[in-house]
Amino acid sequence: QMEVVESGGGLVQAGGSLRLSCTYSGNSGLIFEDYAMGWIRQAPGKEREGVSCSDYSGEMTWYADSVKGRFTISRDNAKNTLYMQMNSLKPEDSGMYFCAGYPGTPLAWGVVVPTPDFRYGGQGTQVTVSS
Repeated sequence: QMEVVESGGGLVQAGGSLRLSCTYSGNSGLIFEDYAMGWIRQAPGKEREGVSCSDYSGEMTWYADSVKGRFTISRDNAKNTLYMQMNSLKPEDSGMYFCAGYPGTPLAWGVVVPTPDFRYGGQGTQVTVSS
């Protein structure tokens, strides 16, 4: 799996914005642009969930219903970096955010992420939205 470093989280008031970044080190022997890349959210007491996912080009994306219209995923393959712009944040968006590569279609992200066999690396970045 890819060695990634997530950043950009923080404490923000409801209605605020954050921009998350996820950078792949390139040390795993994998090629960043060969993979769909997506964001995962893990909140205390809740099931792990897929938040957004982008194919290698950025032309095909998937969003969880709860974030559609507020979050935007993008990627810069030259920098091995994935982004997610988070606007109009709500307290229920709080959680630890991780990113991961996926060899399949972004459209499957919401189904794949909660499965027991799903693997991802990185330390994650904490997002806390206060009401």
